[in-house]
Amino acid sequence: MRVSRMLLAGTAGLTLMLSACTTDAPDDSAQGGEGGGGTGLTPDAEWFDQAEYDAQLAQREITPEGSPDEPWLQAIEPDWTDTSEFVHDSPEDATVCFSNASVSNPWRVTGFITMEQQVEALQEEGRIGDFRVSDAADDDNQQISDIQAFVDSGDCDAIIISPSTTATLTPAVETACESGVPVIVFDRGVNSDCMVTFIHPIGGYAFGADAAEFLVENLEPGSTVLALRILPGVDVLEHRWAAAQQIFGASDLEVLGFEFTGGDGAQIKDLVSQHLQRGEVDGIWMDAGDGAVAALEAFEDAGQPYPVISGEDELSFMRKWDAEGLTAIAPVYSNFQWRTPVLAAAMIFEGEEVPAEWILPQEPISQGELQDFLDRNADMPSLHYAKFGGEDLPGFPEAWTDR
Repeated sequence: MRVSRMLLAGTAGLTLMLSACTTDAPDDSAQGGEGGGGTGLTPDAEWFDQAEYDAQLAQREITPEGSPDEPWLQAIEPDWTDTSEFVHDSPEDATVCFSNASVSNPWRVTGFITMEQQVEALQEEGRIGDFRVSDAADDDNQQISDIQAFVDSGDCDAIIISPSTTATLTPAVETACESGVPVIVFDRGVNSDCMVTFIHPIGGYAFGADAAEFLVENLEPGSTVLALRILPGVDVLEHRWAAAQQIFGASDLEVLGFEFTGGDGAQIKDLVSQHLQRGEVDGIWMDAGDGAVAALEAFEDAGQPYPVISGEDELSFMRKWDAEGLTAIAPVYSNFQWRTPVLAAAMIFEGEEVPAEWILPQEPISQGELQDFLDRNADMPSLHYAKFGGEDLPGFPEAWTDR
């Protein structure tokens, strides 16, 4: 099954729905104190786990099991789970149901195209059958309803879920688990371990730390940093900010504050412009980089030098980085992870072991790797993600270039 190009085109420009209000002007209450101290840099206890933070930062240095040519099948320190109870006698007839949070930003659009192409390859191999998709458009209540509909239908031989938010979707995921079919959760997590496998890159702490460490290393003591966030309440995003709070709080940088942007380029540009009117901004930290170009445009309009900036592996940012000679890094939340859930479903139907927590590699793109990734993605659109991992799939490159 393929989502129409009209739907993808229409949703690619949509922003993530913002579940908390943003201010019209920069919020002084969010600001840290001198030298990066202050309550603004104390991680929220709900979202900060010291042991998990330490584990994720250490996992960045661990060589994953599996072939580096197939990073979507690699796993960091896996604990294997027996899936023999879910063997399907006719996998070519097995129905895989996918409850998607949304395709409301370029990262998710790129990932879903990659998933569709992996599905087509598995169908051609006779390893899965029908692929049914629901899209919740970032609405928790809609996704809860979508999951319940899959369960009630009784047609799903496996249910894949990419949750909209963490706590709210937990009961729906547990309901799916209780149906008796294997449940696969990926991308964002829930507060349960009932699923057969939870697939994700190393995590938000690692992403946030990669970005924050780069700014600390490349800015002079006393430099100012503005943090740009998408929205609250999503575990991977909260963890990114918590890691940054830890690192900035121990540094000599001054954190001006953080702003929720909804992932909207116009709002990003406006908020950065307002901060520039108040004084210098030397660095930009982002919990997702698809709006990085908008932030940079605010500096251009103000006639200010570009900041040291963390973005992401979206090509619009990477091309701007190259063209302007920025001091930058592209943290990566491995987009190729969208292949792994359907591959996991096929493995489960065959009774293969899968990791209970399937931790995929997550490596940022540095200056030394920039040109290589630009060359490899030269024909891809600006909203494409460099580490999409679909070069060997049947629809490459047209499926991604013709989105």
